[in-house]
Amino acid sequence: IVANNIKWQPKFWKEIIISDAKGYYAYLPAVFIYHDLNFSFFDKIEKEKYFDKNHYYDYRSSFNGQTINKYYCGTAVAQIPFFLAAHELSKVFGYELDGYSRLYMTFMSLASLFYLGISLIYLRKLLKSYQIREGNITLTLFTTVFGTNLFYYSVVEPGMSHLFSFCFITIFFYYSKRYFTENRSSDLTRMGFLLGMILLIRPINVLCLLCLPFLAESFQNLITGLKKCLKFKIATFLGILFCFLLISIQLIIYKISTGSYLVYSYAQEGFNLFNPHFFDILFSYKKGLFLYTPVYLFSLAVGYHLWKSNRFGFFSWFGAFVLLTYFFSCWWMWYYGGSFSSRVYVDFISFFMILLAIMLNQTEKKRVRNAYITGIILLIIVCQIQTLQYRYMIIHWEDMTKEKYWDVFLRIDKIGK
Repeated sequence: IVANNIKWQPKFWKEIIISDAKGYYAYLPAVFIYHDLNFSFFDKIEKEKYFDKNHYYDYRSSFNGQTINKYYCGTAVAQIPFFLAAHELSKVFGYELDGYSRLYMTFMSLASLFYLGISLIYLRKLLKSYQIREGNITLTLFTTVFGTNLFYYSVVEPGMSHLFSFCFITIFFYYSKRYFTENRSSDLTRMGFLLGMILLIRPINVLCLLCLPFLAESFQNLITGLKKCLKFKIATFLGILFCFLLISIQLIIYKISTGSYLVYSYAQEGFNLFNPHFFDILFSYKKGLFLYTPVYLFSLAVGYHLWKSNRFGFFSWFGAFVLLTYFFSCWWMWYYGGSFSSRVYVDFISFFMILLAIMLNQTEKKRVRNAYITGIILLIIVCQIQTLQYRYMIIHWEDMTKEKYWDVFLRIDKIGK
């Protein structure tokens, strides 16, 4: 309903694919309509036919004297069925078959909602594997969608890669936990396929491997699982093969467009590992994760429940979190441009929600439990208000300060003024 109201209407459908999402999406018309992986159709589409000075964005880069797409193709691969459906329906209903008319854009929004649904199905399965009670799972899923910046990237900027990463990482977590706790050989093959998709969407998300010790639940499970990779030779081989085949899609695209398989498309942009912004990415008024989406901090703060039940889980969870935050904060633009909260954490929301669900499950005292639930509901409301403020630029995408933040804190009366 929200997506329909704010994106599918005649005035707004052109804003479904904006910013970086234009680059992720561009592979689809490039392959299926223009047959041009050097994106020479960019000028006609972006500068002429659908020009919008407020949303103009050049996603192209160059390598070996050839024009390439700066972004990776994994998001487009996930969107293929929806693109093809939009293309066929555009023929039926008389829309232009240029890859950018109304049905194409609307179906990209539908794609995000579809993958959101798949994500929640597997997050529920993942939480059930921790013996979380149904009522607690329901609250956790509701919090996942409405209490974090996942909501924003599901309905306002649905073409960004983070929701798709969240989906495949959540499924990867489910099968990884099942493999290390039950040692099913077939899960190794699934893990390889899923890791290939994760890398194809955002290569930095190879960091999801840091979460494997926590998902294994014990050091013994971790070691046993790693050893059995050698025993399950066929499943391991197939997993590696599927992973490589998926990654090779990007390599083949680079070979066709530049003559080289190995390309770094981000030019001068990269990681500065000796200059992390650890505190800034979590707490700053500019883009702090815990300030703009405080449910993340709530999940983190209740880690003592994990401490009581599983010391290995406690240290492996916080160790992975620290390393993830370190690498994320080393990106040259640690606040990741125009984004609501620290958007890179959307990919790993399920990692936080496991803690939240464990906390709810282990709290037996009614008074304490009610206090937790009240706190979660209040933080969901805060997140929704700040999401609305961000959409109307009451919260600026880049220029927030302490003074600006507290001047507009929860001020919905400023919207439209």
